[in-house]
Amino acid sequence: MSTSPMTCPKCGGEMQEGFVLDRGDLEVRHPSVWVSGPPKKSLWLGTKLAGRETLQISSFRCTECGFLESYARDEPA
Repeated sequence: MSTSPMTCPKCGGEMQEGFVLDRGDLEVRHPSVWVSGPPKKSLWLGTKLAGRETLQISSFRCTECGFLESYARDEPA
């Protein structure tokens, strides 16, 4: 995003950048990703992803009220 500090759209507080953590098998930790299109079930993997665009999600948290705002930037996951 930008280098200037973001302000919360709810209360005007300072927004702090972070990410939402997903935990997979054996507690392997990964940042969450945005996937294009609606979810499609997969018998073996839970959800089909083949041929879909995926983008890493950045999340911002207000240090005053806790509001979260997330972005999927044009940077592949």
